[in-house]
Amino acid sequence: MTPFGNALRELRQRKGVSQKQMAAAIGVSPAYLSALEHGKRGLPNFDFLQRVAGYFNIIWDEADELFATAGKSDPRVVLDTAGLAPDTTAFANELARLIRQLPPDVVRQLQDVLDAAKNRM
Repeated sequence: MTPFGNALRELRQRKGVSQKQMAAAIGVSPAYLSALEHGKRGLPNFDFLQRVAGYFNIIWDEADELFATAGKSDPRVVLDTAGLAPDTTAFANELARLIRQLPPDVVRQLQDVLDAAKNRM
């Protein structure tokens, strides 16, 4: 599941709406919603996000958060390390190879390292 899929499911459940009801209301198939919620589809487009925000009548701040979450939820990430140090390319490839095996606590530690690096920039 992606962060967006999780957020979409939580929003839908919080509002008491089934996938079938939501799909019919915003003009997509229930299978598409299910695939989004389970991280089996790529990023939703802006039009879809607008329809979701309108359907649930969510306020701007919540809509902005949903849009930002969607932007961080592509399940098929591509890293371009061209022109970077050889160690960076090796790290990116090793991470891609091992990511499915990393326990949640290690992922959180790596996220903490990334957050600290962002704060220094």
